Amino acid sequence: MLSRVADSIYWISRYVERAESVARVVDVNLQLMLDLPLGLATQWEPLVQITGDFPRFEARYPEATQETVIDFLAFDWENPNSIVSCLRAARENARTIREIISSEMWEELNEFYLSVQDPATRRRARSAPPDFFRNVRRTSHLLLGVTDSTLSHGEAWHFSRMGRLLERADKSTRVLDVKYFLLLPEVSDVGTPTDDLHWSAVLRSVSGFEMYRKIHGQVAAAKIAEFLLLDRDFPRSVHHCLNNLSHSLHAITGTPMGQFRNPAERRLGQVATELDYTTMDEVFGLGLHEYLDHLQVKLNSVGDSIFETFFALKPLK
Repeated sequence: MLSRVADSIYWISRYVERAESVARVVDVNLQLMLDLPLGLATQWEPLVQITGDFPRFEARYPEATQETVIDFLAFDWENPNSIVSCLRAARENARTIREIISSEMWEELNEFYLSVQDPATRRRARSAPPDFFRNVRRTSHLLLGVTDSTLSHGEAWHFSRMGRLLERADKSTRVLDVKYFLLLPEVSDVGTPTDDLHWSAVLRSVSGFEMYRKIHGQVAAAKIAEFLLLDRDFPRSVHHCLNNLSHSLHAITGTPMGQFRNPAERRLGQVATELDYTTMDEVFGLGLHEYLDHLQVKLNSVGDSIFETFFALKPLK
């Protein structure tokens, strides 16, 4: 497969997953506002913090309100991580490889982009934001289903899967980190019903509330952190994402599992193996924020290694 094609299909999945993650956390925050006591329901700044784009937001908007944050995260063309920007980038990548992807994939992605960038959609989103963000989530899931059911599960599919899983793992760490540092208004709220609402919102933002309750029952911060980081079976846990990412990477290269022949396999193997043997006592001993910060750096290094291995231009020898 040409590296140009692999790069495009990899980034299609990353951009769609990023758009869906944004829609997910905004929708959960909208629902959380209905449950929180009056005066605690205006926490919009953390949503921008999750994306890592707060400096860009701060430079262009006077304050973080529902209207400004939704505009920035959903419809701001100058924000490269907004929903509309992500879908535009995904569509452009898909346009260049239409001969590789299925016609159903192209049709769904093209309709998805055209729907979101329509000015009428923006007006409807302002009057009924939950409907808009839930529709983005549903359409993202539809596109994932179409990809899995119409694209041959060969190299192209594995590159698509790698992009989706790496983006998903990164967003799970960011959601957890932002909750730990920013969402709780007062230290005195720890252990109160307000705190439980916030932690439940974290689980809902990754569609993990019901699965978590089946395993752990009571909402508890330490157990939620363990669930999102180390659970081997939940599709949005970091551990699950990296394990499946490793399977796709080795399927592409043909390298036996447990061995490495390139920087991507080596770096991913290091991070995945570390999670295999990490305990929550070690995580909290280091500090949850510090651990998540280090993990995000490692995930970025995995992405850089994938780029260097498969996509970077190399001089002819």
